[in-house]
Amino acid sequence: MAELTDLQKRVFRFYEDNTFVYYIHAKPIVDYDGQVILSLTVGEEHVNLHGILHGGVLMTLADTGMGAAAMMKNKKVVTMTLSMDFMHAVPLTTTIYARGKILHNGAHTMTLECEVRDRAKKLYAKAHGTFYVLGSFVDED
Repeated sequence: MAELTDLQKRVFRFYEDNTFVYYIHAKPIVDYDGQVILSLTVGEEHVNLHGILHGGVLMTLADTGMGAAAMMKNKKVVTMTLSMDFMHAVPLTTTIYARGKILHNGAHTMTLECEVRDRAKKLYAKAHGTFYVLGSFVDED
């Protein structure tokens, strides 16, 4: 793997220092095109009483994946709206990946979507969110 860019390193540090992301055991990784995405292997702590991934964990992962996409555009954002379509139940031990995609990159708001897939590209859920831009993720000199 190529060496990380300064921005990728800062996004990684942001997620490594984020106690909630650490709590759910999500990990930032670099995708095939240099985007920082989130991965999660479903463990016992993530499942509901039916033995499948809890929807709240899935929404958290998607929200965080969209935040990563915004940070890769040097935007510090907070979520305004978030919706999700759940396509398939995610079983225990499955590793899933949340990849955010920017639909609108405005000065004050951003609109993003996030697909959550496994390594075989099976689509488990798709989220859509609107985010308020607080400013730059990294101060530019």
